[in-house]
Amino acid sequence: MPKFTGSLASKVGLPPGTLLHIGDTRADKAYIDVINYNGETVTETNDVPVAELRQLAALPGVTWINVRGLNAKAIEGIGQQFGIHPLVLEDILNTNQRPKLQEYGDYLCVILKSLAVADDEESYTAEQVSLILGSNYLISFQESLLGDRDVLFTVQERVKSGRGKICRQGADYLLYALLDSIVDHYFLVLEHLGEKIETLEDQIAIRPRPELLHQLHELKQDMLFMRKSVWPVREVVSGLERGASHIREATLIYLRDVYDHAIQVIETTEIYRDMLSGMMDIYLSSISNRMSEVMKMLTIISTIFIPLTFIAGLYGMNFEFMPELKWEYGYPAVLALMLVISLFMISYFRKKHWL
Repeated sequence: MPKFTGSLASKVGLPPGTLLHIGDTRADKAYIDVINYNGETVTETNDVPVAELRQLAALPGVTWINVRGLNAKAIEGIGQQFGIHPLVLEDILNTNQRPKLQEYGDYLCVILKSLAVADDEESYTAEQVSLILGSNYLISFQESLLGDRDVLFTVQERVKSGRGKICRQGADYLLYALLDSIVDHYFLVLEHLGEKIETLEDQIAIRPRPELLHQLHELKQDMLFMRKSVWPVREVVSGLERGASHIREATLIYLRDVYDHAIQVIETTEIYRDMLSGMMDIYLSSISNRMSEVMKMLTIISTIFIPLTFIAGLYGMNFEFMPELKWEYGYPAVLALMLVISLFMISYFRKKHWL
């Protein structure tokens, strides 16, 4: 499960709007790429200085400014260029932020958690994605520096191709496309976790072991993090769907589709959480049943040996006048009696289905 190593305690006592990075991935530099498109041409500029962003955003068409790496100095400069409130910049740098939607008149801010299956396919990665939507521009802030492997890469490729509906629409449609890509990756992560849950369930049913309990605990923590990440998405998309600023009527129908997908992700997450809770009960029941079987077998063995122990103890007493002690066939007779008693008790237990 992703963890956040930055301490919130470092912000205690600081004035509101203080730009301090809180999170796991720190960047010494922010890499800024700008794509401008107007339905006919697409222009891409890489590693753009902060001072030139406002000028590029004034070009005709839609301007997408993608910022990779949360560097406080660069984000402060971007905020000054576009008049972004310091509290919004503070939320962008705090990667432990709850997903949310905020409107500020000239622009709106959307903060989400982006999840993706890791390259080793054994875990998943999580990062915060912050989106600032203006009238004709969109600024995206990402923790990751991967570029060609993040969840927004497919949208970038669609825009760069210069084809498709996205290149003929406004910045609000670009916002929809990014939201849709993020939610679609939730399905991939859920599919990955679902396969691990099914495998673990089979192992628990066949042979419960202590190491499986550790895996079960990790999966429960992952699903808890997943739930915290995806549940607020419904509120975010619902807020956009209700007619947030800079969202055109034609884009609302697409946002409704994202809302439906978000509901489906939430329902699947809840199903998996219930399955994991049930698997915990199955594990404990299996361990209890195994213990009961062991105790049952030990009890049956003890029960069989109780009369045999009695007979052995009886003839182990040091009395002088015991007729069987001097009888020629006394020893084999006692052994035969013990054998008969044992066979009788075993057949009785089988008849009662205790064996």
